[in-house]
Amino acid sequence: MVLTVSAVLLLGITAYFTVRSKAANGGAAVVLFLFGFFTAGTGAYGPIHNLCTALADSLANLR
Repeated sequence: MVLTVSAVLLLGITAYFTVRSKAANGGAAVVLFLFGFFTAGTGAYGPIHNLCTALADSLANLR
């Protein structure tokens, strides 16, 4: 039986534990960069981009 796991899923899990353990080294930076890079290529890009835009707009309108 073959089990395939997405690179985004593996990098996401690794990024979660990296941030949770507060590991700040070169390996952590590479993991977080690759997670962002591969996430941008998935269908999750649109909703994440829309959320960030909405947050930025709401912060700009607070003044």
